Amino acid sequence: MYFFEWLSWLAAIDPKEEREAFEKQNKTIKKRIIYESEEEEEIAAAKKSACDAPKSRGPVYVFNENVLEMRSGMWEDKRGLISILSLTVIIMIISGLEIAFNSIKTLIDLASDYQGEPYGERLYLALFFLSTTLCILWFYLKYGLRFTRFEMFTSRHLLIRFNRITQQVYLHRPAYCGGIVTLPWNGVSSSGADKKSTIASGVGLPLALTWSSAFSGTLRTELIWVGKSSNNFTELQAEWEFIRRFMDEGPEGLPRPHITSHFPWPWQAFTPQFEGLTHYFRSSPRVLKCGLLLLSPAFLIIGTGHWVSLLLCWKPRWPKIIREAGLPGKPVPALTTVDDYPPHIQERLRENAYLWAIRPGKRPERKPRASKRRPKSPI
Repeated sequence: MYFFEWLSWLAAIDPKEEREAFEKQNKTIKKRIIYESEEEEEIAAAKKSACDAPKSRGPVYVFNENVLEMRSGMWEDKRGLISILSLTVIIMIISGLEIAFNSIKTLIDLASDYQGEPYGERLYLALFFLSTTLCILWFYLKYGLRFTRFEMFTSRHLLIRFNRITQQVYLHRPAYCGGIVTLPWNGVSSSGADKKSTIASGVGLPLALTWSSAFSGTLRTELIWVGKSSNNFTELQAEWEFIRRFMDEGPEGLPRPHITSHFPWPWQAFTPQFEGLTHYFRSSPRVLKCGLLLLSPAFLIIGTGHWVSLLLCWKPRWPKIIREAGLPGKPVPALTTVDDYPPHIQERLRENAYLWAIRPGKRPERKPRASKRRPKSPI
């Protein structure tokens, strides 16, 4: 669930030496350069009305006069596979330790009243399972636990909260993904505002909200994926228009969304597996539909892992200052800056700030490519 956020955070704090070495080995990868004029166009498009039928497909957890809180994050619908693999390893470790401790207990009982019984088999089992399980446990704690934390023993969801009184946006993320961030509403751009900023017509992707380094305060671009995966660009437009009207005009006139509970009900684990697939069911041929039906057991397995992941996580909780933001007499949270991070993270963010820097002016026009072919002879 947090895998995409973790990769984005690693890209922001990656040491410069490692980045340069990677770029030398992969010269075909080109960095996207953004110019000031392009950013102004995207922000201006985000301030305009995107459609006449705003609608939120959720999940929405809070909706009132001041606050709109939604699920965020990429690949939430794919959650469950890491949980299944992690549980398999954990069960193997517990089973191995149980066999080893039972064998040791039997050896202790034999030693306390030894009457010549053979003990070689028990001694072998104890040594084998204890050494093997401890090696697996060490390897898992050192390398595997970090991946388990993407879906288990962490906050149940990534959240994004819009506060129209303070005109701020709050992101709820674990510390290893960048932590909780406060961003200004002014300066946001959206993939639902203009087709130019939409990836692959929005099919199979959630709504993307972006704050450039000029507005984020963390010297990097903040990219947040909001809500469910979409089937077309129209759904992205409706989702974005719902958020824009709430923040700019208020909740009046907006259709009230279905409020989702934080309690881990089973259907909250199985329904996300089909987000963004309606498009394929409607327009695909019968052969592909049959193939999707044959894959239904895989959806069932991943959905079960998804539910286990929800059960082994806890409800995310905002800091008190964010929960009370916008209430009369309560302070307004300060915007997140690079100085809010530990010194070693600040150093990395400042070193890599050039990666997200915006170039002034407009993008230079491409020069027409001169043809290398020789002109044909008039004969």
